[in-house]
Amino acid sequence: MNACWPRSLFARLLLILLVGIFLVLMVGIAIFVKEGERLGREAIFERIAQEIASNADILDDIPPQERLRALKKHDRSLMRLALNELPERVEPQPADPLLPALRKVMPERAPIAYVHRSEEDPQRTRHLVAVKLADGTLLIGSLRRPPEPIHIPPLSVVLSTLSMIVGIGILTWFCVRIATRPLSKMAAAAHALGEDPERAPLELTGPIEVVQAAEAFNQMQQRILAHMQERSRILAAISHDLQTPITRLRLRAEMVEDDALKERIQTDLDAMQTLIREGLIYARSMDACAPPQPIDLNGLLAALSGEAADTNWTVSVSGQASAPFMGQPVALRRALWNLIENGVKYGKEVDVALSETPATFCIVIRDHGPGLPAEERERVFEPFYRAEASRNRATGGTGLGLAITRNLLHVQRGSVTLDNHPKGGLVATVILPRVQAGL
Repeated sequence: MNACWPRSLFARLLLILLVGIFLVLMVGIAIFVKEGERLGREAIFERIAQEIASNADILDDIPPQERLRALKKHDRSLMRLALNELPERVEPQPADPLLPALRKVMPERAPIAYVHRSEEDPQRTRHLVAVKLADGTLLIGSLRRPPEPIHIPPLSVVLSTLSMIVGIGILTWFCVRIATRPLSKMAAAAHALGEDPERAPLELTGPIEVVQAAEAFNQMQQRILAHMQERSRILAAISHDLQTPITRLRLRAEMVEDDALKERIQTDLDAMQTLIREGLIYARSMDACAPPQPIDLNGLLAALSGEAADTNWTVSVSGQASAPFMGQPVALRRALWNLIENGVKYGKEVDVALSETPATFCIVIRDHGPGLPAEERERVFEPFYRAEASRNRATGGTGLGLAITRNLLHVQRGSVTLDNHPKGGLVATVILPRVQAGL
């Protein structure tokens, strides 16, 4: 049951309305057809009764010797009339459906209905109606054929039903779409909130319930943004304030006479200085507000390759971009350098490939190292998380490099993902949009 039940609210509402309307139409059409048949039969019975009553009134005014000639002269479409005795093998039918119509039009004549069974075939019957004229003569009416109900062709019923369902279905689709569109926008906004907490708030339009939900969502977004900004300010303040005591410790370390102890102290202070510097960079990366400007991706990657060569790193660049990218040069340069540095650290050689589509620029940075397990590829972007179990800062770093990279790219509406290459090594894929909405 759950497998057949649609998951989206739009599909559920549409299905419920269509099925409900279909059932209502089917019941309505069944009632209409049955009622139509009943009314059709009643109309036929009323016509027969009117025909018998009019003939009885005419025959009352005609002399008995002229009545047979009058009956032969005026042929009847539904009844065959005769003036004679009832035939043999007749049975009264007090429940005959024609009797109510006869009693209605001529209550004074006390009509009686009979069924005449054939001698040759008892199953073969003939419906008779007998009424008395004013002089007591019996007027016998014999139905030429039994009244048949009016049948509506099944094909016309099906076609009319389908046309109504199609029309109502289109109208229902528009109504449900209008009703669920604000919810779809809210779902998209909630999904985008994780990518960009500073996105524009939702518009307060639509029904009152949707407006209230949008107001609550905008308030939640403002609180989340305030918490993130507060966290960044606290991290930046702590990192900045720690520089002064570290500087004093460096000066005091110079007074230590034991050279080995002095070297160990200086090493710890260097590690603390690096962590503080990375913390400041991480805090600033979450609040980058430099104005965008055209960036030549070809020149930027060539410059990064040259700097890597000066550091004796093996970095190759391939591919070209036909247009500049509108972004923040310093932030993009640092993000790409972090990825290249990370690749060289774990994979020695790094290959950088630049490509483009009508909507995006794609920069693929591949190293030739051991790669990462699937469960680690997203966690390495968390602040202070290091995939290396040893947590050695000489090899594992501070755990902020990739977090800084993702923040710097998110500010420019870009993204970065990690995956293992089929032939070995880790692949970092950077996607940058051609049009920078909101910058």
